[in-house]
Amino acid sequence: MTPTLLTSGPPDGPHFAFAHGAGAPMDSAWMEAVATGLAEQGIRVARFEFPYMAARRTSGSRRPPDREAVLLDTWRGVVAELGGGANVAIGGKSMGGRMASMVADELGVRDLVCFGYPFHAPGRPDKPRIAHLAAIQTPTLILQGTRDPFGPPEDVAAYPLSPNIRIHWLPDGDHDLSPRASSGRTRRQNWDEAVTAASAFIASNR
Repeated sequence: MTPTLLTSGPPDGPHFAFAHGAGAPMDSAWMEAVATGLAEQGIRVARFEFPYMAARRTSGSRRPPDREAVLLDTWRGVVAELGGGANVAIGGKSMGGRMASMVADELGVRDLVCFGYPFHAPGRPDKPRIAHLAAIQTPTLILQGTRDPFGPPEDVAAYPLSPNIRIHWLPDGDHDLSPRASSGRTRRQNWDEAVTAASAFIASNR
């Protein structure tokens, strides 16, 4: 069953399917801010929820993420609903972006945008989640905070990533791309920078 899509932005804009992370729904404050920012820059954003997250709305209870096979099949259904890979860019927050990266080449999507990619579990850079990223062919942009415990610059620099991947580092950003007040940067500055970079990347590959 294809998930319900929450769309925003101009219908004639480049289409971007946008998945949530492991712990928060498609209408969380972070997802809302980024989706709204992309829409304001001319991107047609389609948010959706994986089955376990959608079930929370009816059951009221927190559930762990679905099995990987279910998450990937959900992505396949969403891309098919939007007209196929040639018509859409895909990506997401953390886990949602990682799952998108695992089907991007298979589905032939235009490009991939990941916000806060979980390169490894916090404190475990020796066990990276990057095997498929070494050979990915899809043009890819990763928006990553320099303080992200799931993949700061010093860890990511050692990984063998495909030349089709570009990483845009957000100063002092954590896993939500938010900086500390002491950095001299604001959350809004980092989020706006990420949205601007993402929207330009999606539009340029249309």
